[in-house]
Amino acid sequence: MISLHHSPRLSANQCGSVVTQTIQAPLPLVWSVVRQFDEPQAYKQFVKHCGLSSGDGGAGSVRELTVVSGLPAERSTERLDRLDDESHVMVISIIGGDHKLVNYRSTTTLHEGGDNTVVMESYVVDIPADSCEEDTCLFAETIIGCNLKSLAKLAEKMADG
Repeated sequence: MISLHHSPRLSANQCGSVVTQTIQAPLPLVWSVVRQFDEPQAYKQFVKHCGLSSGDGGAGSVRELTVVSGLPAERSTERLDRLDDESHVMVISIIGGDHKLVNYRSTTTLHEGGDNTVVMESYVVDIPADSCEEDTCLFAETIIGCNLKSLAKLAEKMADG
């Protein structure tokens, strides 16, 4: 799965990595939260509001996000490039917004690990001219890490019922 979904080719001005989170909840439950393209605020704490500008939440849909105050952005436009319910794969590209995440694309996959679910999210993004690879990766990985920890907390609470 890693070589298939989480090994992007990077150009000279890009960076990327993979962030992994183990969640003590069954895969179908975790996937039911992750796959909701029109409701990322269910676990992504930096999203204040989300609305679909096109599509029905399936592949090709576009969402407009309003970001919580305090981040170096107010809005983001994202497209759902792939949603595979059988393989548990979701690919999202940022196609607009007032932030520095240019040509950002993330791939999220879910895997069964005994009684747990392992979530892997990889990304690739352009390094802004006024930044460096280390700072760009740190920013992206901090956001992804916070989102995955929040997802774990929500899914584990749901699993405990």
